[in-house]
Amino acid sequence: MIVLNVTYKCKPGMREEFLKMIMAEGIDIACRAEAGNIKYDYYIPYEESDELLLVEKWIDADALAEHGKQPHYIRLGELKSEYVSDTTVEKYE
Repeated sequence: MIVLNVTYKCKPGMREEFLKMIMAEGIDIACRAEAGNIKYDYYIPYEESDELLLVEKWIDADALAEHGKQPHYIRLGELKSEYVSDTTVEKYE
């Protein structure tokens, strides 16, 4: 199993709009529906006003690699360019 903790540092005041767009476009639902996905959930850190945490769990490296090819993954990247100033990924295998 592969676990990713993805921390998005959103541009000032843009966190809620970024999350709203992810949900409105069904990116979260599409990711959860992928083969090999175990968990895909967003969390709002209590003390960090511009951060958004995404916790992902994938069954294996193949499933994670396939995830990176999906249209909704590409769309998330487009949204990130508009709403996010920095992304940090912690990977656990």
